[in-house]
Amino acid sequence: MGIADLAEAVLEGDEPPKMSGGGDLHLRAVASATGEWPGHVGPGESLPPFRDHPALRSMQHGETLVMTRDELVPLLSDARLVELLPEDWHSVVIAPLYARGLVLGDLQVWRLTDPAPFTEEDVDLITEISSRGALAIDNARRYTREQRVAAALQQRLLPRATTDTPAAETVGIYRPAAGGAEIGGDWFDAIPLPSLRLALVVGDVAGHGLHATATMGRLRAAIHTLADLELDPGELLTRLDGLVQRLAGEMPAEHQDTLSATCLYAVYDPVSRQCAIVSAGHPPPVAVRPDGTAQDIPISPGPPLGVGGMPFEVTTVTLESGSTLALYTKGLVRGQDPDLDAGLRRLTDALAAHCRSGVPLDELGRSVLAGIGEPPAREDIALLLARTRAVQGENTASWTFPAAPTVVAQAREEITRQLTAWGLDDLAFTTELVVSELVTNAVRYAGGPVGLRLIRDGVLICEVTDPSNTQPRLRRADTTDEGGRGLFLVAQLTTRWGCRYGRTGKTIWAEQPLTARTDLAMWNTQVLLP
Repeated sequence: MGIADLAEAVLEGDEPPKMSGGGDLHLRAVASATGEWPGHVGPGESLPPFRDHPALRSMQHGETLVMTRDELVPLLSDARLVELLPEDWHSVVIAPLYARGLVLGDLQVWRLTDPAPFTEEDVDLITEISSRGALAIDNARRYTREQRVAAALQQRLLPRATTDTPAAETVGIYRPAAGGAEIGGDWFDAIPLPSLRLALVVGDVAGHGLHATATMGRLRAAIHTLADLELDPGELLTRLDGLVQRLAGEMPAEHQDTLSATCLYAVYDPVSRQCAIVSAGHPPPVAVRPDGTAQDIPISPGPPLGVGGMPFEVTTVTLESGSTLALYTKGLVRGQDPDLDAGLRRLTDALAAHCRSGVPLDELGRSVLAGIGEPPAREDIALLLARTRAVQGENTASWTFPAAPTVVAQAREEITRQLTAWGLDDLAFTTELVVSELVTNAVRYAGGPVGLRLIRDGVLICEVTDPSNTQPRLRRADTTDEGGRGLFLVAQLTTRWGCRYGRTGKTIWAEQPLTARTDLAMWNTQVLLP
């Protein structure tokens, strides 16, 4: 009769505690070679505590015990332990499941009918079996623990599955490989940007396990930081490419070529309804129009991240309000057929078949995944669906002025008139101050033309555009300075402000809530402009 016991911690995938001496060893009976169980113990049941004994300590240090009935029964000295023994037996070999300095459990071989003692060859064979079994069990335990840690880490690193912003409603779905057994480096993200814009991201780090998950977390954090700088999408991927090269350089020489990732980054502007898309070795997104027609968006992908030396080309498309944009990783389109084009057609057909007006995005995602078949066993997948929105024309107003000192007063008059038309007279005072400071700075330091735009959608956004690429800097002016308080005043009167660069200059924006802040505006004015 053969019986195997395992430590409770091992069954959970954890490392068993190092035990020395008697007490509760936290062992459970887990397997029987013949299906029969000795005494009153059954599968999954805990074993009672053992009293301290030199034989027990030697087994805890990896030694195999060989005992007869007359030797073992007096050693137990506990009726509960004696009840665990078979009714009729002559001798037993107890070999610890010993691996990497840990006792994972034990293997018991009982001689029931044959009174002959175990030979040295028998003991050596049982010891070898227990040694190999212990190593296999410990490998499985370590693998289980790593997968559990990787899954928990990725769950913490991935963003919320759903977001709802003025630009779009989004739903993200992640499925690990091998039915949950393989956690990889695929991820998705939806990052709100200033001026109501939204960045959509999907990426795929090569490999599986903790290394891929940790690398994914570092890349996602870097993208958030770079997106907050409001970089051009192509410039953002260029900097991310440099980061991957640095990360590879930190790895051991023999593993530097193993760090690779692909990424698709898109920025959607609900005011212009334009979406700028750039790819680093990633498959193209699929757009579904409100009428249900679907097609992939032609892009010019650059090399995967970490290759370096090549620019990333930005593709700009116009999306109708209510369009659905699908970003995904290659595991979704690879399927059992390695032909990515065929997989892309299956995805496009599935989106066209299930994407109807009013269908929730999470339901659409489940239908699409069910419609394209099972992904490869070794591929995890990420899918990000975004249903776009648009800011209506009546909620925006824009003007262009020459670089002349007189336009500052004209700009104030225009925005006051527009705020009155929107019923936002309570914001006129603070907005006039903000516009006056930003337009004055543009005329004085940048030249013309100077663009001014107001956007109303949950918040009031004021944008001033000029042809200069000079970085505006917030500073605290000395009491004797005649200037230098403009941006400080803007920062005090608004919720947040910032600057982004385009191909022909920069745009300084400032955001404030639609609720009145007259008290704050008056307080700041009295303090800053006595």
